[in-house]
Amino acid sequence: MALKATIFKARLNIADMDRQYYAEHNLTIARHPSETDIRMMVRLAAFAFNAEEFLEFGKGLSDDEPALWAKDLTGEVQTWIELGQPDERDIRRACGRARKVVVYCYSGNSAGIWWQGIMNKLHGLSNLSVYELDPEAVQALADAVERSMDVQVSIQDGEALFSVDDASITLVPKRLL
Repeated sequence: MALKATIFKARLNIADMDRQYYAEHNLTIARHPSETDIRMMVRLAAFAFNAEEFLEFGKGLSDDEPALWAKDLTGEVQTWIELGQPDERDIRRACGRARKVVVYCYSGNSAGIWWQGIMNKLHGLSNLSVYELDPEAVQALADAVERSMDVQVSIQDGEALFSVDDASITLVPKRLL
């Protein structure tokens, strides 16, 4: 019998002064059995950094969909967001399918090694942005996981302050590309 996803609920309040975006999102997050709390919270952080009306989570780890994406009313992919250390081929394919592609890597030293090996192959892709997230801050987010969460995020000057219950975590994405 296959293991089922664990369902998490998050009420995400976003105050993004950089983009003038202020909204509350009631999210249902299905965590695949092989997904860690860290990756799930990186998905939530990526949602906060890129929030818009049509942004939604992809189907899962093994499908041909990104971690998050936004489509316009015609079904055209506007934003494609990947997490971790995707293959160069997958990044190029995403850049051909979406107006904007964002990658968030978050695993510390291995992310640096991945980036060193791939960065020269991606410099011609004008619709691609790559960010590295501090593994300690991401771990702090994962430590705050609850099945039902109230999360407030304030973003200003590229710095995000996440408040999850009693925890306050600062996350500053470092732009690599």
